[in-house]
Amino acid sequence: MRMIRWMCGYTRLNRIRNKVIKSKIGVANIEDKIRYARFRWFGHTRRRSMDAPVRKREMKDRLEHRRSRGRSKKSWNEVIKNDSNTLGLVEEIAQDRRLWRTKIKVTDFG
Repeated sequence: MRMIRWMCGYTRLNRIRNKVIKSKIGVANIEDKIRYARFRWFGHTRRRSMDAPVRKREMKDRLEHRRSRGRSKKSWNEVIKNDSNTLGLVEEIAQDRRLWRTKIKVTDFG
């Protein structure tokens, strides 16, 4: 936000809310941008063959998963599953790159 304020010529002393500044220059929410990057990588890995090192590693992680004490950490697959439910995406769409990119695209404010 500091960089965005500097670009607009505002300081914290101007007491202008972040939402107002973001909507003025057309910046998307950071959570949406992170989700977009995560889905881009997910689509990339899904389009690879099962012989690719990325897919082999994914299968290995599932087989060798060992629980430790306490609450388990969220796995990457769980996060993807939750995000997919949020956006209403199906894993099979990832095979078509153009369709996948249009479904996961993050629109900026402006």
